[in-house]
Amino acid sequence: MTIESPAWLAAYPAGVPAEFEFPQVPLTRLLDDAAGAFPTGVAISYAGRLLTYRQLVEDVDRFAGSLRALGVQAGDRVAIVLPNCPQFVVGLFAAARIGAVAVPCNPLATATELRDELAMVEPAALLCLDRSVANVRDAAPDLPAERIVVASLLDYYPTSARLALRSPMPKSRRKRARLTAHVPSDMPTFRALLRSGQPARQVQLDAARDVAVLQFTGGTTGMPKAAMLTHANLVANAYQTRLWLPDATAGRETTLGVLPLFHVFGLTLCVLTTVLLAGRLVLLPRFDLDLVFDAIDAERPTLFPGVPPIYQAIVDAADVRRHDLSSIRVCISGAMKLPVATQDRFARITGARLVEGYGTTETSPATHCNPVAAQGKPGQEKRGTVGVPLPGTQARIVDPADPSNEFDVGTDGELAVRGPQVFRGYWPAGVEAAVDADGWFLTGDLARMDADGYFTIVDRKKDVIIAGGFNIYPAEVESVISTVDGVADCCVVGLPDRYRGETVKAYIVPQAGAQVTEQQIIDACTRELSAYKVPKMVELREDLPKSVVGKALRRVLLAEEQAKGAGGG
Repeated sequence: MTIESPAWLAAYPAGVPAEFEFPQVPLTRLLDDAAGAFPTGVAISYAGRLLTYRQLVEDVDRFAGSLRALGVQAGDRVAIVLPNCPQFVVGLFAAARIGAVAVPCNPLATATELRDELAMVEPAALLCLDRSVANVRDAAPDLPAERIVVASLLDYYPTSARLALRSPMPKSRRKRARLTAHVPSDMPTFRALLRSGQPARQVQLDAARDVAVLQFTGGTTGMPKAAMLTHANLVANAYQTRLWLPDATAGRETTLGVLPLFHVFGLTLCVLTTVLLAGRLVLLPRFDLDLVFDAIDAERPTLFPGVPPIYQAIVDAADVRRHDLSSIRVCISGAMKLPVATQDRFARITGARLVEGYGTTETSPATHCNPVAAQGKPGQEKRGTVGVPLPGTQARIVDPADPSNEFDVGTDGELAVRGPQVFRGYWPAGVEAAVDADGWFLTGDLARMDADGYFTIVDRKKDVIIAGGFNIYPAEVESVISTVDGVADCCVVGLPDRYRGETVKAYIVPQAGAQVTEQQIIDACTRELSAYKVPKMVELREDLPKSVVGKALRRVLLAEEQAKGAGGG
């Protein structure tokens, strides 16, 4: 792909190309190439089990053959309702092997939430944990039992660990009860299908047009939609991420997989980029500080993609200095704004390069990132920004009311992006126009670009508060509130107001033991912000409703306010 020479190319570190010919290949090519070059290299480390690339390909091919035997055909959807575990990776690539479409779903979703998603995509088969069977049956009552494949957290445990759990000792029984559940006799198990499956070969497909993954959007502002990500989209974004890490070495990198794989951030940065690097993926089923520190001590990861709350929890841990985090070289933070204070503390403790990036579900997801070159080398980050467009990506700031009108440098507008990672559209096809005839996708995020080509996200277009005719960006108010001593978390929303149209309310979560007052919040905002931006209401809370990657759910807070109003509150 050839692009013009915009200002941001000067920020590219040495070794990062401005142009690259992204391969138009099936998603499984990444895995096959890794297995061909490093067959005995460890692909996945999970609960003490090491799975080589040769073994991973064998399991993928056998499970793909079993899916085909169940009647799954090219173009059919295969729902994957799993936490971070090897079966997720196997299911993802197995679906791609036979031309089916993987549909990652939140394993912690309620039956009601799952029902809406599954009804939308109409899966031909579904892969879930034994502990989730009842929830899945409630969510998909019409899906035949023989099409629900049941996995166990113990499937990939080392043999010695599984045998130990068969002990009649009370401790073993309790642990087994936590990790496993009864499997209905009419449902096939993942392990049985692996044993019986006849290896499947890669089907012929059009990487540029055929959908590999239906990825549900974050749903922070309402009902989620499913983005159609093609094989070429995901392969390109894996390459873009890998190109952004010029010092990474094939067969030598270890990624700490804490991000949920059913989220596109975890899917691409943990699974696909690691496989492209033929690296080791250390899978943790959930974010738990003890598990994270144990994994860092044992596995010595070099790459650690995450979200700000993960890095904040690490630097706040009382025993963080007892662990050697020096192996971590690069951390890419996304999904929400990265506080500079968190960035500074993490760098001091680990010596790692923690940089902020940006993306959306519809862009597979990464479009921007700060350079990760070592200090003093060309390609410096700009803190507070999301960096510059990745190789092969174009970006511009446009008028939200008229996207054909491109804004000048330094002007706030809507961020539009174009590149090989931009999705094909929403499922089902034609639900709504998402990409214009020239390939530009309107992200819905308000941003600005500086003279050096670095982009700063101002806020979500839908989250902008309009009070008395003035635009108020919640993120700007939140950034001020977050500097107040004792504030652990905050969220700002606009509530209906008969005089101003909307008025600003701030929700504050104090740190444990901290004494934070409403007046402190108002005083801090008054010092730093124009009067119309200062919250008129402040509510102290124990916590905030969050999405799976830690974003505060404004829609839930607004629904709470609406319920208070309906109840006379």
